[in-house]
Amino acid sequence: MKKLWKVLRFALPYKGHAMLNILFNVIAALFALASISLFIPILQILFKQIDPITVAPPPIDLSWDNLSHINTKLLSANFNYLIQQSIHKYGDATALLYIGITIVVLFFLKNFFRYMAMFFLAPVRNGVVKDLRNSIYHKMLILPLGYYSDQRKGDLMSRVTTDVQEVEWSIMSSLEMMFRDPITIICYLVTMMIMSPHLTLFVLVMLPISGLIIGQIGKSLKRTSVKGQRKMGEILSIIEETISGLRIIKGFNAIDYSQRKFEETNHNYYKLMNRLYRKRDLASPLSEFLGAIVIVIVLWYGGQLILNKNTVLNGAVFLVYLGIFSQILNPAKAIVTAIYNIQKGAASVDRIQYVIEAEETIAQKENAVPIKNFEHQIEYRNVSFQYEKDAVLKNINLTIEKGKTIALVGTSGGGKSTMVDLLPRFYDVVSGAILIDGTPITDLVISDLRGLMGIVSQETILFNGSVYENIAFGLNNATLENVIAAAKVANAHEFIDTLEMGYETNIGDRGVKLSGGQRQRISIARAVLKNPPILILDEATSALDTESERLVQDALTNLMKNRTSVVIAHRLSTIQHADEIVVMQKGEIVERGNHTTLLELNGVYTKLHEMQSLE
Repeated sequence: MKKLWKVLRFALPYKGHAMLNILFNVIAALFALASISLFIPILQILFKQIDPITVAPPPIDLSWDNLSHINTKLLSANFNYLIQQSIHKYGDATALLYIGITIVVLFFLKNFFRYMAMFFLAPVRNGVVKDLRNSIYHKMLILPLGYYSDQRKGDLMSRVTTDVQEVEWSIMSSLEMMFRDPITIICYLVTMMIMSPHLTLFVLVMLPISGLIIGQIGKSLKRTSVKGQRKMGEILSIIEETISGLRIIKGFNAIDYSQRKFEETNHNYYKLMNRLYRKRDLASPLSEFLGAIVIVIVLWYGGQLILNKNTVLNGAVFLVYLGIFSQILNPAKAIVTAIYNIQKGAASVDRIQYVIEAEETIAQKENAVPIKNFEHQIEYRNVSFQYEKDAVLKNINLTIEKGKTIALVGTSGGGKSTMVDLLPRFYDVVSGAILIDGTPITDLVISDLRGLMGIVSQETILFNGSVYENIAFGLNNATLENVIAAAKVANAHEFIDTLEMGYETNIGDRGVKLSGGQRQRISIARAVLKNPPILILDEATSALDTESERLVQDALTNLMKNRTSVVIAHRLSTIQHADEIVVMQKGEIVERGNHTTLLELNGVYTKLHEMQSLE
């Protein structure tokens, strides 16, 4: 339950609404008691059990000083005297009518205040779920990239969608029961204690016994729910992978294979959910059956007391007592159902907490140094890095002067992408340091550090929105004129202008409505608009055809003017004019120099150049 309260801390901003909910629930419970209590004089009139009161009892003084002197006998005497006066004045039938009308009014007030309690609970329930989603999404944004390499995207999607929805239905839907039903039970028990302390003590012994029996089933409910949520994460992962790899699935005639894999996982989820719902649905009939047993036992025990004349209860009061006791069973059953739902939702809480409490390995120091401009140089000083056990970078030393273009080349797995990923702190170095203008990047404000950089990657990342929204991504004050100017620099304006709605054209999920070269030029336009002093190009042209590559390369040339650029290149022809070419192999710098110098060395770079010349 500790994890449950961690989620309910999100209810603190809505404590005012929660207090109003509690207040109106108390008022509704009091009106419910008053309406039921009025059945006592009705039964007494019908059974002719009202003892005549010839002398008026002392009036009730409701002043603050006299409240402590008011007791139940005085209240009962005044109430019975009022009923007898009504009967004497209007007759039995008219008195019954007036009491009936009063009961109707009290029931109306009870339900009105119950609605008001639910009215003020709605912002609490929905607000907690809204804030929980916001918190998870924000956490997903700030977690390091390394976190996602260990997690399945479908499972993370399941935590944000299915698990949060489970919290909403299983826990937040139980908030009303948590606020309302205990208050109702307490009010009813106090009334029953006043009516018959002896019988109420017997009831208090019986109720926990039935509660313990019901509670045994809930122990396995959470375990089954955990398995169900994990299986749903697998289903979402399969769906996400299927959509992303549909071209390969069709191309390799793997439709039947993929269908069988999905159906097997889905069938396992089906069996788990059958077990889960059967356990959960057992709560209501079992609690109702046990409640009926308790009522029969109380009826027998209370009847024995009345028949043996060992209590002040009479038949009319005992029937109303049973009526009040029966009203306790519904909120008690609701609490049992709420406990079942909470047990089921606790599994989702665990999964949500796993994300919320995930360690932020890329943390910003308390007194981080702001940086708005890049003035001199970037320095990799004895930098080493590893993802798991094997080293990816080994003792890298490299200085990049402002305004220079540095190209990183080498075979796949040499550590080129890792080097550029360390610069904006997507990952942190294991040893050594990266410095900008002499200051370690770990000492800088992270948002300022990344604000100095523009990134164009091989895998073009676009979002389902308009062309304008994708180019102006992350910038709140970009005008259409600014966006058009950036598109012209990126050689993208011409094709954008031919689209059906120009810059307002929706490009689909990941820019699926555009060609590869068009997507890349929009990505370059996005970097142009940001106007960063440091540019990172990660094989930005390797996946393009010759014509698209020429257009994109021209756009990149425009983009790189007067900027410090770090370029990862697969095609050596695109970086021959770089100020320095760094050749990497197995995480180490093995050669460095300009194109001509490296060819003269007749080493690794020369071999790469010759291999591409033969292509």
